[in-house]
Amino acid sequence: MRIVLLCGGAGKRLWPLSNEIRSKLFLRLLPAPDGQQESMLGRVYRQLTLAGLDSSALLLAHRSQVNLASRHTEGRLPVLGEPAKRGTFTAAALAAAYFHTRGMGLDEVLCIAPADMFAGDDFFDRIRALSSLLLESGADLAMLGTRPTHASDQYGYVVPGQQIRKEGRSAYAHVARFTEKPDLSGAQQLINQGALWNCGIYAFTLRYMLSCMEQSQLPLNDKELCAMYDSLPVRSFDEEVAERTERAVVLPYEGEWHDIGNWQTLTEQLGSQVIGRGQISGETHGTHIVNELPYPLHVIGVEGIIAAASPDGILIASKNHAHAIKEQLGKLQLHPMHGETSWGSYRVLDEFDHRSPHDILALRLTVLPDHRLNGRIHGSGLKVWMIVSGRGEVMLNGERFAAASGSVFSIPVDTHHTLCADLDSKLELIEVRLGNSLVSAFYRSES
Repeated sequence: MRIVLLCGGAGKRLWPLSNEIRSKLFLRLLPAPDGQQESMLGRVYRQLTLAGLDSSALLLAHRSQVNLASRHTEGRLPVLGEPAKRGTFTAAALAAAYFHTRGMGLDEVLCIAPADMFAGDDFFDRIRALSSLLLESGADLAMLGTRPTHASDQYGYVVPGQQIRKEGRSAYAHVARFTEKPDLSGAQQLINQGALWNCGIYAFTLRYMLSCMEQSQLPLNDKELCAMYDSLPVRSFDEEVAERTERAVVLPYEGEWHDIGNWQTLTEQLGSQVIGRGQISGETHGTHIVNELPYPLHVIGVEGIIAAASPDGILIASKNHAHAIKEQLGKLQLHPMHGETSWGSYRVLDEFDHRSPHDILALRLTVLPDHRLNGRIHGSGLKVWMIVSGRGEVMLNGERFAAASGSVFSIPVDTHHTLCADLDSKLELIEVRLGNSLVSAFYRSES
């Protein structure tokens, strides 16, 4: 079985920490076994490794996040770049076309799963069992469902039909129907009928997925599919495959599972009420601070809120209503003011518009040890690099210069420029850009 972890999706529900570049998958907020903090993707990668499933895993991420996804899995999982965000069905089709083009057998089992799942370690043993369940049951689709802990209008539900029990094996059931995000009253009725929360994890043979693609008139070659990707509609796997499959089975899971899709569910998993600079005092039951700014944030006598701050903005909201930020942001064209990249990370310090003949953009860049920051030759404006900490080397038109704390490099027009951090330490620097083309070019490259 090959496991395909879907890393798609923009970051608006957990704004301002998440944005178009750094989605919730990459937020290092969850407590890790070593006492540090790990991201959702890092946690899933660790659990896959513990279960011995890492060698069969493939990440599928938007092409702008390929290097970032690789960083959060220590560069040990292959990453397939998606040309655009076109929904879970199209992503699953791309993975199937990728394997088919490379000669995978038609009876091989693929399993698609959201990369942001939060579950107990034994959950991954359940994922492993889907391959044999598919064969044993004769179904076209095998999926996981977890027992609801409460009525919720934020989850899809699976209503099981006839239950099958075999000696020495876990019981499973045929799927009677799906219900997507009912109201609270409907959710309670479904729970009373024995419905399960849909975990969004599906196993199927390559043959079956290719037949679904043919019905949707999609090419079976990954290069041909990528060529038409931008013109495809957004389609979900639930609607295009799961809800249309007549022979589907569900394997129940009784352990820990959460869909961390908003501030309410995320803060329930944090190891501390305060992350970053700040303090909570007074009657503040259920209140959390997550602060990425260098300025302290204090909350006094307010219960049940999230106070989150980053270079992208500040959110103060009741946890019960914080999810509304996604709708409020809407389709605003916001430039991410911070993010992670293949070479390190960046943070916009300030932007000056129209206060001089040229726009000015100030950035703080962190280049990881033994990583390289390649600058493009620019035809207008000026760049200045000031090294804050660390050591490395700067190359200007092929000429090499040692870089250390206090070094300043002026990069005029038509200069090829590269910066490389030493093997054993990261390199931090301030970059100032002067010129309209340079400022807009930065935002285009990081969007």
